[in-house]
Amino acid sequence: MKKVVLAYSGGLDTSYCAVHLSKDLGFEVHAVSVNTGGFTKEEIQKIESNAYKMGVATYKNLDSIETYYQKVIKYLIFGNVLKNNTYPLSVSAERIIQAIEIVNYAKKIGADFIAHGSTGAGNDQVRFDMIFQTLAPNIEIITPIRDLRLSRQEEIEYLKNNGIDMSWEKAQYSINRGLWGTSVGGVETLTSEKALPDAAYPSQLKEVGEKKVTLSFVKGELTAINGSENKPERLIEKLGEIASAYAIGRDIHVGDTIVGIKGRVGFEASAALIILKAHHLLEKHTLSKWQLQHKDYLSSFYGMHLHEGQYLDPVMRDIEAFLQNSQDKVTGEVYVTLRPYHFKLDGISSPHDLMNAKFGSYGEMNKGWTADDAKGFIKIFGNQNKMYHQLNSTE
Repeated sequence: MKKVVLAYSGGLDTSYCAVHLSKDLGFEVHAVSVNTGGFTKEEIQKIESNAYKMGVATYKNLDSIETYYQKVIKYLIFGNVLKNNTYPLSVSAERIIQAIEIVNYAKKIGADFIAHGSTGAGNDQVRFDMIFQTLAPNIEIITPIRDLRLSRQEEIEYLKNNGIDMSWEKAQYSINRGLWGTSVGGVETLTSEKALPDAAYPSQLKEVGEKKVTLSFVKGELTAINGSENKPERLIEKLGEIASAYAIGRDIHVGDTIVGIKGRVGFEASAALIILKAHHLLEKHTLSKWQLQHKDYLSSFYGMHLHEGQYLDPVMRDIEAFLQNSQDKVTGEVYVTLRPYHFKLDGISSPHDLMNAKFGSYGEMNKGWTADDAKGFIKIFGNQNKMYHQLNSTE
């Protein structure tokens, strides 16, 4: 039988694909889920059980949390990447790793086809297809939902007719959990004026008062929380557990989709937002002004290319090399206060802090130059402006 690897989430679309591919098209279906965070063991077991009900030959859950951190999240932190100054790319970033892991698995088992359940209206179809066709040009891509332009009700009726009568009621809110945040979609995000209600967010307020947290960074990577060391991806999970109890990290992102329409989505990303802001503060103390300036626009390009599925373009490796090199002195502690619904950055300590008082204090005194040095510098520094205005004066 022809082998097809199906990117399987366990939802309605991929369930339809599993049945259609095996029963109608005669494929040997190998369902694969890629865990980039957010799955519990019980959820994985349920997805596996449902996959076999759909008639798949095998089911595999690939744990790619560490890979996700090392290949993508690390550079999003180095770059302080927030799309449109708001969104930490919670979902779009993980889709890239999921696509790469799926195509690698397809090669491993010798599949000639890869299938996914994306529609023709969203971003994911672009991300998946771009990765698949680049890494495996000889593997054919099958997309039943997109090609057949199926409605949700048509999919449900098809599954019922094939003996799959499960609860397919659409949840009031669409929740997508991952290591770098959770997206939240609902009727409100289809409008331009409505806010998501508190109840729509998966984490509810449990803690009051405030909590002090110390984040330790070594060369730009999170290495400890309150002195307790662990792998960065585990620390991200831990910080998320702590901060989500304060209902921190909620917002709504508005942006341009790859296919050219505006999109609006809610998200909850307490760990991502705290880490990005804390890391950026540490950088402002330890990097030169030109490092900071050039990092800003390169990081913006990196986030945009990642969002639009251009992860495999070689320019991304070039930018990653720059970002990695920029972190050499980004080491120290950042002190954070958590409060209900928000957090504040109290300050930093670092052996590379460029505010080191032995060189002087801003606006008060200096120890590295004389008054005459300052006057000469200012005179030369202003030369170009002075020459331009004297030469082009209209008076």
